[in-house]
Amino acid sequence: MFTLAHESKDDWWEVEALYDLCFAPGREALSSYRLRDGVPPVADLSLVARDMQGILAGAIRFWPVRIGEAAALLLGPVAVHPTHQGEGLGGLLIEESLARGQQGGWDRVMLVGDAPYYRRFGFARLSGVVMPPPTNPERVLGRALVPGAWDGVRGDVRGYGKNAPGA
Repeated sequence: MFTLAHESKDDWWEVEALYDLCFAPGREALSSYRLRDGVPPVADLSLVARDMQGILAGAIRFWPVRIGEAAALLLGPVAVHPTHQGEGLGGLLIEESLARGQQGGWDRVMLVGDAPYYRRFGFARLSGVVMPPPTNPERVLGRALVPGAWDGVRGDVRGYGKNAPGA
C-alpha cells in the first residue's frame, strides 16, 4: 500500500536521489532535460509515493512543452525504487497523474520511452513530433487525454513556460 501526494519542495532532493538511483549516470545530459531547463515541473501532476513507513517508493514529474502552438505535457521522469519494482507502482503513478492532468485541462501528453512498456497506458509513436537531437524518433510517444488531441499536431517540441494550461 502506498500513499500518493503532490511533490513538495521538501521532497525535491529525495526525489532527485531516487532518479539518480534508477537512471544511468548523465541522465541530465539527455535532450529532454533541455526542455526542462529553468521551468518548474507541473506541480499538480508531480507526485510522490510513500510506503507504509513513509519511505519514498516512487515519483513522477511532468513538464509543460509545446509543439507548434499546441500545449502538451512531457511525462518524465517516472521512477520506482528497486525494492518496489514489479508491484504496479509505476502504473499507479502514471494513471493517477494522467487522470489529474485531464481534469486539469490538459489535452495531450508525450514522453520519450520504451513503446512496449508505455503501450499498456495508451501511448503510441508520434509521427511528425520532433524532439531535440539526439532523440530516437521511435521512442517519441504520445497519448491523447481527450479524443483527437494529437490530430494535426506536428513540429519541433519546445519548452512552454508558465502560460500552459494547468500550470
